[in-house]
Amino acid sequence: MMRAFELVERVKAYDPDADEDLINRAYVFSMKVHGAQRRASGDPYFSHPLEVAGILTQFKLDTASIVTALLHDTVEDTLTSIDEIERVFGPDIARLVDGVTKLSRLEQQAQSDRAKQAENFRKLLLAMSADIRVLLVKLADRLHNMRTIGFIPKPEKRQRIARETMDIYAPLAERIGMRRVQEELEDLAFSQINPDARESIVTRLQHLRARGGDVVSRVAEHIAGVLKFEGLNAQVSGREKSPYSIWRKTQRKNVAFEQLSDIMAFRVLVADVADCYRALGVVHSHWRVVPGRFKDYISVAKPNGYRSLHTGIFGPEGQRVEIQIRTRDMHDVAEFGVAAHWSYKDGRPIVETGAAAKDGGQYRWLRELLDILEHTSNPEEFLEHTKLEMYQDQVFCFTPKGDLIALPRGATPVDFAYAVHSAVGDHCVGAKINGRMMPLRTALSNGDQVEIVTSKAQVPSPTWERFVVTGKARARIRRFIRSQQRQQFVELGRSILQKAFKAEGYDYADKSLEGAVKPLKADDVEDLIAEVGAGQISDREILNILFPETRPQPKPANVVPIRKGKAATSDVPRNRVPIRGLIPGMAIHYAGCCHPLPGDRIVGIVTTGRGVTIHTIDCDTLEQFADQPARWLDVGWDIDSEAPAGGAFVGRIAMVVRNEQGSLGALSTVIAKNGGNITNLKITNRTTEFWEMIIDVEVRDVKHLTNVIAALRATPVINSAERARG
Repeated sequence: MMRAFELVERVKAYDPDADEDLINRAYVFSMKVHGAQRRASGDPYFSHPLEVAGILTQFKLDTASIVTALLHDTVEDTLTSIDEIERVFGPDIARLVDGVTKLSRLEQQAQSDRAKQAENFRKLLLAMSADIRVLLVKLADRLHNMRTIGFIPKPEKRQRIARETMDIYAPLAERIGMRRVQEELEDLAFSQINPDARESIVTRLQHLRARGGDVVSRVAEHIAGVLKFEGLNAQVSGREKSPYSIWRKTQRKNVAFEQLSDIMAFRVLVADVADCYRALGVVHSHWRVVPGRFKDYISVAKPNGYRSLHTGIFGPEGQRVEIQIRTRDMHDVAEFGVAAHWSYKDGRPIVETGAAAKDGGQYRWLRELLDILEHTSNPEEFLEHTKLEMYQDQVFCFTPKGDLIALPRGATPVDFAYAVHSAVGDHCVGAKINGRMMPLRTALSNGDQVEIVTSKAQVPSPTWERFVVTGKARARIRRFIRSQQRQQFVELGRSILQKAFKAEGYDYADKSLEGAVKPLKADDVEDLIAEVGAGQISDREILNILFPETRPQPKPANVVPIRKGKAATSDVPRNRVPIRGLIPGMAIHYAGCCHPLPGDRIVGIVTTGRGVTIHTIDCDTLEQFADQPARWLDVGWDIDSEAPAGGAFVGRIAMVVRNEQGSLGALSTVIAKNGGNITNLKITNRTTEFWEMIIDVEVRDVKHLTNVIAALRATPVINSAERARG
């Protein structure tokens, strides 16, 4: 076990001004309070915080981080309090220890509960946003725990910890550029999650080594010799890729181990950026290049600050290898990420990342995750979005001014708009990609220049959620939908209650509902109204509570159930609920089985959590609800309004068309001339003489659809045209 003076010497080796007394006091304090506690391995518990501190010295972190590592389990596992830590070590150390302690408590609760795991991650990001050192201590803590995971007796607990490491901590290590930590975490987790696969890969690597000798050293020496001959002073080293990296590549490319030829990677370190490109030229002139493997991360750095040239060659001894060329400073960033830039001014650590720091580029991903956190409704949704953010490969696009925007592969102009600014995304109406207007669902490619067209009148569309890929865009769209949906449910719920009160002879006012809030466990009156609109509470439940005398008498056993076509007969109250102003897809939904249009006689079916689905009165589907009269709602189009909300409605036409040249053009021309717009077309049957098809057409109302059908019937190439219901 490392002694106090050895730890101090390690810290002083890179920070001569380190507070030796503070480290010594933390060492003694932690050892004393942990006392005789033991880990699962049988080692003294104090060995764990000491090892965590030792890992942080490899990253050359400041005194506060080292002291936090020594104390990070004292509050959780001993009788020590945060107040005591603050009194003995000061507020800065207490804040860091408190951040790490809260995360540890959440971790222990997480177990297999996905919601708690998501809440754990959520708290981690909040702590990181206040001080990135919380994450560095947490990663070192997780790394040592993974190194000793084999001592945990329960296999399911080992699996849970390994899966959490793979899902959350390894991607976070990658995001802050700590490649060495990321690879070790992944490999240790891999050994628990899929031990057989890892053992198989390790065995094959050993077999290759035994057959080919020390291939890595020979190839590295050959590359170094070629570079030296060309006058470049370069340090060349090589390594086999980690078992997890090899396994992931076999899965992604769907190939066997034997088919993988680039299991070796070589690193070339040179003095400056100019030498990087000179070395690249030498390598490409001496060996054949593997097409599609060159990447320039010096010109366009990764979001975590990583910079390097990557290329693949058919190298010495016929080996297909990957070569990474970078400067020594770039190498430090590649290995230690944010920790490589740690420096000391006025006793405070600062992260300096050169050009990336000026625009906050290195921490852009953290800001975006925090923005997602602000706009998600629950921890599980947050975890879904953030995993999207952290896992996907990236494409690099440019604004018209030349600013670089990094996005996940498959991103669309809507994702780009939200990456520029939330307000730009909310008001996006179109996009120019490389000067051409393109659909908003177009997938962006590397190097695209994207110009977003905005309008103050535009709001996020629910359909965007189907094609956006970034967590930020999805979270913003969902938040808008939720807020709009609630407003819609409130409007619909109020209309339903007004109708119900009037039918019973009572005057309606929102205030009159206060007596039903507590019995129905709503937060307030508005929440109660929204639940009525969403179909979670019926108007009858509220009336029964407010006016017990209105409770319906038990019906005789021989009551005839409601059947289709009867909902608008004379015994139904005429004060229908208007659906004008309600957005389709939120509080109301138009049934796809009958495609109701303004002018049709309609009825609503209340669906819990979705609001009301609108059917035509003669729809066959209504028979399914014949024995559930409480779910039926008398609704109307509110024909006094100038235009129904949501713009055009979709009418469906079934037609038989002659199979001859120009038929399709003729029918589309007729529909267009009569003010319709084809939204979908499906050919259901075809013969040598006729084609049968179903066409969905945007129209204003039933009269408009009738005019379109009449015009189609008058067209010679159309044999028949009828309104379709399914």
